[in-house]
Parts: sequence; structure tokens; C-alpha cells
Amino acid sequence: MVVVRCYSPIKCLILPKTKPLTMTEKEKIDQLRVELHRHNHNYYVLNAPEISDHEFDKMMRELQDLENKYPEYKDDNSPTMRVGSDLNKNFIQIPHKYPMLSLSNTYSETEVTEFYERVRKSLNEDFELCCEMKYDGTSISLTYVDGKLIQAVTRGDGIVGDDVTDNVKTIRSIPLVLNGNNYPKEFEIRGEILMPWTVFEQLNQEREAREEPLFANPRNAASGTLKLQNSSIVASRKLDAYLYYLLGDNLPCDGHYENLKEAEKWGFKISDVTRKCKTLPEVFEFINYWDIERKNLPVATDGIVLKVNSMRQQKNLGYTAKSPRWAIAYKFQAEQALTRLNAVTYQVGRTGAVTPVANLEPVQLSGTIVKRASLHNADIIEGLDLHIGDMVYVEKGGEIIPKITGVDKDARLLIGDKVKFITNCPECGSKLIRYEGEAAFYCPNETACPPQIKGKIEHFISRKAMNIDNLGPETIDLFYRLGLIHDTADLYALTIDDIKGLERMGEKSAENIIKGIEQSKQIPYERVLFALGIRFVGETVAKKVAKAFPSIEELEQANLEKLIQVDEIGEKIAQSIILYFANEKNKALIERLKAAGVQMKAEEIDTSDHTTKLEGQSIVISGVFTHHSRDEYKELIEKHGGKNVGSISSKTSFILAGENMGPSKLEKAQKLGIQIMNEDEFLALIQ
Repeated sequence: MVVVRCYSPIKCLILPKTKPLTMTEKEKIDQLRVELHRHNHNYYVLNAPEISDHEFDKMMRELQDLENKYPEYKDDNSPTMRVGSDLNKNFIQIPHKYPMLSLSNTYSETEVTEFYERVRKSLNEDFELCCEMKYDGTSISLTYVDGKLIQAVTRGDGIVGDDVTDNVKTIRSIPLVLNGNNYPKEFEIRGEILMPWTVFEQLNQEREAREEPLFANPRNAASGTLKLQNSSIVASRKLDAYLYYLLGDNLPCDGHYENLKEAEKWGFKISDVTRKCKTLPEVFEFINYWDIERKNLPVATDGIVLKVNSMRQQKNLGYTAKSPRWAIAYKFQAEQALTRLNAVTYQVGRTGAVTPVANLEPVQLSGTIVKRASLHNADIIEGLDLHIGDMVYVEKGGEIIPKITGVDKDARLLIGDKVKFITNCPECGSKLIRYEGEAAFYCPNETACPPQIKGKIEHFISRKAMNIDNLGPETIDLFYRLGLIHDTADLYALTIDDIKGLERMGEKSAENIIKGIEQSKQIPYERVLFALGIRFVGETVAKKVAKAFPSIEELEQANLEKLIQVDEIGEKIAQSIILYFANEKNKALIERLKAAGVQMKAEEIDTSDHTTKLEGQSIVISGVFTHHSRDEYKELIEKHGGKNVGSISSKTSFILAGENMGPSKLEKAQKLGIQIMNEDEFLALIQ
């Protein structure tokens, strides 16, 4: 007889040498998986381990051996998946089922009060706020089907993100298989992936010993780790995660807070400091307490998130173009430190703006070592009356970007020269200029100043622009130094043979770069406009311009009068667009991009379901709705030719009113004799 050793709580079996196991191999594997999932949850989420690390490791090794011996029982959600793989894998982009929008920020109690009042007036009914810590990590969206993790996607640009499922499976506080059976068949849960302070400090010590660049903060470290191609390295970084928002059909409760409590039962790590508040004083009590106590937390935080608790009320409040109306982030005041100013250097950006940078004696601030800080512009330098050697106050704006906020003039003993802003470009020597009404100095040498050229190319390839995979600042710098590219159009002339023998560049890397460049030819016209880097034409403005001028030729011919008729386009933006097309080099660049196959014309929109039933009508939306959200009604109004307006006037055609319409709007509508239409009447009208 031989004793088969087993590990609590697996039952020990005494078996004859020659007889098969009384428990089948599949049953043994399944039981080990269940127990390892449970022990993992106890250790990483509940912080209440039942067995020693040694026992856990022995169970894990036993499971690994069995899985290797019987590959037919493979399971992508096995506890053994948490060790990661050393196989490289390119990330696939996945569209979000629900857009991952950012939150509007507030920095004072006054702004929090204004948010509270906006919600109160819009809902015109009682509501609760859920107060949560704003964890400073990298956002993640997790999808579960039948209680198993099937996909993990980064925020990306909010519309699409990277599939990082294999890497996320290495994070032990994220359940691969859920507890119980009362969860929805399919749902999404969102949260923040974080690197604890202790792990961050240890990682930077190791990188410093290897003379590698240090991570600026835990957020950057977590984000960089999550995007590593080697999931076994991700596993070694000991990332953590807190989950904070549930989405999907058939959720357990209408309350956001209550849903989180249910998710906690399923095995998710939910912050235990989350609190539900009914009044503003309760909200401020929560904020003031955690403004101090957050420094004792094991992970980085930079504020408090306030969410309307009811999912029904969230839906009715809806969204702006960038953020939900039912949530807001209160950012803590930045921490401050005192250190010495050793020197001032200058950086040139892609627009030619010259930014002064303070080089400091290293100092600890908000959990990181700060060596450099932004001085913004010449006016800031003059206002601070800076001298080399001054003791300066440094703080982190939004807990991330260090800046100098003051000088300890009483500490001046042996100081150096007064800091004066430079007059010539530090890169190309051109005389700097300053545009009327602007604080920054600019290098006007757009076509021959290296940082500007490389900056424009880096902007062009960025995710929100042309999204060219496998290209980054280092590769762009290499191609530029070798004379392979001088502008964005040169990218489309590159071949595999041009780049496959370069530094850190094999044939496979070269193929991936050329493939990414080729795929960028399918990027829609509105993003191409943004990618061109026209001054003041950001992502949102580019969309509006593309809609108004659906081809590059139409935009090039547009005059000031036509441009300023476009929503949100003022004279400043219009003049910038005109100046861009007045430059022959820019026009030549566009012709080359067009010849390369880049989209310079908007795709035709399917308007088969559009009508003119509301043409010429200005419509105000007010109240709480049942059939659709406010945003959905706004889309319907535009689809049928109407115009959404925010306030009631004599020009208002009618008001689309839900329940609890604001009393002031109702009074004004009655006074002006404006028609009030309910949901059913409106839907009948457009159908």
C-alpha cells in the first residue's frame, strides 16, 4: 500500500499501488481548482488565510502537474492561469459595449454643492449619493459570462480598449470564477488596477539597481505593467484591483451601492470604505475624513467619487459628450514639499511652445521622488522672482504633475543668477515669438525644428489619431535621426527592407510596423483631421469640422464666415485652420497623404431612418423619463431634424417633459404659452 499525500482541505486517500484512483483525475482537478480559488479569495480579498503559503504552493503544484498530465481538462479560468505565460502576444482592440467615459473634476466644496444642486433640480425627487475613494490606477472593464471571467479590456480611448485578459488573470484579487449562483448570466464590472506602494517602491529600487528608468508613480507603473507582452512578468509585479461599478441587464438592485454589496458576495474586491449619503453635510464629512486618512491606505488615491445611487436616476440624468451627469470626482488638494532649485532647462513641444522645466534637489512628494517640475511660462517665472539656488515649494497638480508654487525668500543666503526666459529656441536657435494674448513663447521654425517635427509625427500616430501600432517615440526618433522620415507622409513610403536591419528591429517587428501604417489608411476622416495637428483643432472640434466640411477640399476652401458658423468654432480656431491651409508645405503634405491612401473624405452616413418631422423646431427636454434616457431623446430629436436647446425662450417650439419637470421651467412655459409634450405624444409624433 502507498499513501497519497494530500493538502487540507482535500481528503487523504489510501490506495493500492496497482489500482486506479477512487477519485477520477477530472474530479481531483475540479476539487483542487475550487479549493485554490477559495484560498486565493481568502488571502487576497478577505485578508483571512486558512492555510500556509507552503500548503497553498503544494496544492498549486499538484494541480499544475495534473493539468500538464491531462491537457484535455484545460480550463482558461484555472487558478494556474495566474502565474502567467512567457509567450509574447500582441493586444487586440475590443470595442466597449458601454463607453468608458471620464468624470468631471471638482476641487472645492462649492463645486460639490453646485453638482448636488444640479442633480436635485434635474431629478426633482429625493436621491442618495454613493461616496467612494478615487483610486489612482488604470481603469479596467471585466466581462463575466456564467460566472467566469471571459474578457478584460483597458479603457483605451473610452470607445475601444486593449484586450489584456491574460495579464489580468495574473491579478489574484480578481476572481476567475465567481462564488454562489445568484449573479446575472452576463454582466460587466469596472474598476481600477493598482500597484500598492510597497510593491512600487521595491520595483523602483530594483530598476535603479539595474540602471533602468524609474516609474514616476504607481499609476504609471500599473499601466505599464498591464501592457507588458509577457504575462509571467505581470504576475511577478503583484498588482491589485478594486472594483466599483456594475453594468448589464438584470442587475440585482436599482441601487449602485447595493449592487456592489452583492458583487462582494460573488468574490469581488470592493472597497470597504464606500458610504451612502443622503445629505451634503454627510458628503463633506466623508471627504474631510479621507483627505487625511487616505495617506494610511496601501494604494494611491487622489480624490473622492460621488455617484447618484439609483441606476434609474442615473439613466434619466444621462451624459454629456465626455462624462456622466450623475457622477463627479472631488480631487484632494495637492501635497507640498520644500526643495532647492538647481537649474532651469527648456523643452520644445510639437506646436513649438517652449516650456521651462525646473531641475530640483530630489524630494519625496505624494509617495514618489520628484526631481523636475513644470514652470509653465515666462510670466510664472517672473512672478515667482526665481533665482538659481532658491528653496522652492513644490506640489503635484492632481497628485501627478509637479509644479513650483512659491519661493521661501527668507531662506535666501547664497543664491545664483535670476532666472530669465530664453530668447532663442534651445533646439534650432530660431528667435522665439509670443503671440498676442498668449503666455507661451513659440519657436516659429515648424518645418525644421527637430522636436516639433518629431512631436507632430508622434501626435499623428497616437491612439486617438491614426492609431499606428508598434510605433512609439523611440522608434520615431530613430527613423528621424537616420533620415528615413522627415514628416508624417514619409511613413507611408517606408518598406520592410528600409527598417528590418535597424537597432532593435527584426523582420517581424518591421512587418508589424508596416502593417500598422497600412491599416491606418482606414482611419476615418474626422480622426485624420485631428491627426494633422492643426492648432486648436482637438478631437471634439475635428468631429464638428468634419461634419460641416465632409472633405479636405471643402475645408481648404472654407472662409472665415463659413467656419465660424460651425458649432463651437470661434474666430480663433477658424483663423488657425485658414493659416494652416495658407501654408504651401501643409497643402503639399496633405496631397502626399491623400496619394498614399489616407482618408480625406467623410464616409456617407446611413440616413435611411432620418426624417424631417421636427425640422426647424427648437426643443427643450426636462424631467425624468421612462422609455428612453435624456441622451437618447436628444439623438432622436436630431435624427428627425430638430434642434436641442437648453433653456426656454419665446423661440422654443415645445418642451418634451417627463415626470417631475422643474417648477421654474413649467412656470416659464406656461407664461410664454409653450406646448408641453409627454413621452408617448413625442414618440407618436416622430413615428
